Amino acid sequence: MKVCCFKERAYETCADCPDYSSCGIIQGFYNKKGYKYKKYKHSLDFVRKNGYDNFLQRADNWKGPFGKLD
Repeated sequence: MKVCCFKERAYETCADCPDYSSCGIIQGFYNKKGYKYKKYKHSLDFVRKNGYDNFLQRADNWKGPFGKLD
């Protein structure tokens, strides 16, 4: 993901990529077992819909690596 997103395409995150929904790399990442992968997907989906500023405002209140977005 880092090579594709940052180096090759110069995006901040995969949320900026127009190929996000069809990308085999990110979708494969989301299909891994574990709760955190669902939270990563939820966060990027939130950024795509609501923007980075809104995400960062909500994340400022988190006590750990993830929290509520809704």
